[in-house]
Amino acid sequence: MTCAWGVEAPASPCPFKYLGNIKHSLPFLSRNDSLWFSFEMKGEPVTIATNINFTERYFSASDGLSLYARDYGHDNPQTKGTLPIVCLPGLSRNSRDFHLLAEQLSTRLERPRRVVALDYRGRGLSAWDPDKSHYQLPVEAEDVITACTVLDVAQAIFIGTSRGGLILHLLAAMRPTLLRGVILNDIGPVIETAGLLLIRQYLEAQPILRSWHEAAENLKRVHGASFPALDEADWDDMADAIFREKDGMIVADFDPALIEPLRNIREDTPMADLWSLYEGLKPLPLMTIRGENSEILSPATFAEMAERHPHMRAVAALGQGHAPLLHRPDLLAEILGFINGIS
Repeated sequence: MTCAWGVEAPASPCPFKYLGNIKHSLPFLSRNDSLWFSFEMKGEPVTIATNINFTERYFSASDGLSLYARDYGHDNPQTKGTLPIVCLPGLSRNSRDFHLLAEQLSTRLERPRRVVALDYRGRGLSAWDPDKSHYQLPVEAEDVITACTVLDVAQAIFIGTSRGGLILHLLAAMRPTLLRGVILNDIGPVIETAGLLLIRQYLEAQPILRSWHEAAENLKRVHGASFPALDEADWDDMADAIFREKDGMIVADFDPALIEPLRNIREDTPMADLWSLYEGLKPLPLMTIRGENSEILSPATFAEMAERHPHMRAVAALGQGHAPLLHRPDLLAEILGFINGIS
């Protein structure tokens, strides 16, 4: 299948009969390991059981596109009596961003949680959409609702990083009963244009990467000044989450068409705000995390969010930019305190 501008799109990750050697597209494996499996699709959703902390779920969007999610702790009886956590990634990111956080939340001795992390259409192991106009927030919000229905999530605490947080603003209007609590990770009703331009710059400037070491070093070179708190393992984990291996090269794991809407943005482009939708979050327990060096969520917007939602829990991610890694000890402690305070 070829995209409109001639980029070859991958085949559906969930064909009717599949036998494959999956190397590094399942990042919980060692880069030198392989996993062989086969399955046959018999209805929705397709489940691939794993023995490494989560189950893979393939299901269809309302328009038939194949979507993917990771499901942590689903089979643990201890998670049945607690609210699940649903994790929504950023613009070009995927469920792997939440792997370390999800492992920690789903395997705790006290109050383990079921954690569902999604790949939006065009990211990770979800299929690329042949209609690029579907890469829009309302479509992706509808996909989240579909995922929750298929995966039997009636209500959850949601964590939204960047674009994921914008989707949560929409969900508060589209399906408010789905939300029991919300964590916004470095996002709010006002997005700084300068930050969007930086995102466009590094998404467009994808270098040729021949090894995973090069991938991690490149991320450190581009983002290191904004993330002095990260150690070498964090940069390796970030590379694992952002990239995949294809034809011996390390490439970004998203449909390049996602960048197109950013190409029309200039420094003087007026950005619409979402304050009216933010009102829908006011009845909910809310925590907002801001990266100390964020270019997307300004201190002024962060302060106004707290003013408009007097019970908002405001958390600064010291030594991090956009968007903070949530599994680091300081933020993990804040997240645990927040979710455990919601009955």
